[in-house]
Amino acid sequence: MKRSIGAAAALVVLAMPLAACSGGSSSGGGTELTSGPISIWYSTNEQEIAWAEAVVDAWNADNPDAQVTAAAIPSGKSSEDAISAAITAGNTPCLVYATAPAAVPAFQKQGGLVNISTTFEDGESFVKERSGEAADGFRSPDGDLYQLPWKANPFMLYYNKTAFAEAGLDAENPSLATYDDVLAAAEAIKDSGAADFALYPPASGDYTNALFDFYPFYLANSGGEQLVVDDKATFTSEAGLETLEFWKTLYAEGYSSAEAYSGDAWAGPFADGVAAMGIAGPWGAAQFDGKVEYGVVPLPTADGKTIDETYTFGDSKNVGLYTSCENKQTAWDFAKFSMDADNDLALLETTGQFPIRTDLTEVAGDFLAANPLLETFAKEVPLTVDVPNIANSSEIWQTFRDAWGGAVQTGQGDLADVMKNAGSEIDTLASQG
Repeated sequence: MKRSIGAAAALVVLAMPLAACSGGSSSGGGTELTSGPISIWYSTNEQEIAWAEAVVDAWNADNPDAQVTAAAIPSGKSSEDAISAAITAGNTPCLVYATAPAAVPAFQKQGGLVNISTTFEDGESFVKERSGEAADGFRSPDGDLYQLPWKANPFMLYYNKTAFAEAGLDAENPSLATYDDVLAAAEAIKDSGAADFALYPPASGDYTNALFDFYPFYLANSGGEQLVVDDKATFTSEAGLETLEFWKTLYAEGYSSAEAYSGDAWAGPFADGVAAMGIAGPWGAAQFDGKVEYGVVPLPTADGKTIDETYTFGDSKNVGLYTSCENKQTAWDFAKFSMDADNDLALLETTGQFPIRTDLTEVAGDFLAANPLLETFAKEVPLTVDVPNIANSSEIWQTFRDAWGGAVQTGQGDLADVMKNAGSEIDTLASQG
């Protein structure tokens, strides 16, 4: 079972909660919807701040009685921890433009998220009109939406043209379609000394890092199969074991490093020339421009696939509307305003990130035609898949990551047996919803 365009991803970091929309907690359903001032959080990167400030200024100019107070999420603590603490305290902002889908089941269990489907008369119609079937990948087990699909960042494989040329590889049309292709390139890179490593994703044991190594490659190789389907782990399938063996070889041969990178763990190894390849979404371009002469190709698979056949991780971020918000009608109206065609085009133009909408090529066709790199990523948007919306999500991913650390990164134990045992633990966790 495939679930298009989802997310969870490199989880945006933030500190302890800031301002709230208003006082105490409310149910989010069956209450009168009121209008008035609200507050929101948005992400910390420069491009998103610029986009958010412009949207807020435009809204506030036309809505003097429903002003929006906005703040960038301060760094220092994970978004999950901070939002969870704010839910417990009853002082979340009305909207968070950095809600990771992986965290939604936990926030929903806390009673922190408004049910978009049942709270607003046009909740379902707005989401369906904007995002189409892609929205189904974000539904909770009860079939309703507790998050607004917002933006996707399909992952592709970046490669360093200079390093490839130094390794005697084709820098313009490299052979990177299959796992064997990548391993052969990795060997050439290592032997030539063109880069210290072929691939260097974040190496720590934090569960979110599975979204930056195994999961995108597994989605590509399995045709979009999520980690868990119908409360059963899927990664012990033939496609899963092929992907696991590929990564195990990368580590065993020294083509990847299991040591934490001393700089920016996400973009640093590729941007610094330490790794000849990197896994990232379109946001990677801003990190790599001026530092690396790069190209992008679809993620490799065991047998090789074309770009229009290659599923990938969406690395999406969505918008959560939180129950402690007093003026939910304003929050809903502002959320819709921020996702209209003009603001979605501005999002793509300003941040290079793709709004999750069915008419993307109509809204942004001219812009994409003038930006070949983003046009390439746009081809992957319909094939993005995210994490399953299931109970005990963080525990499930951590169970997988713990097994990965031993069996894949350090080669301890029999790979198939270790992952089978992890799969059994995950089956139990998934069934406890």
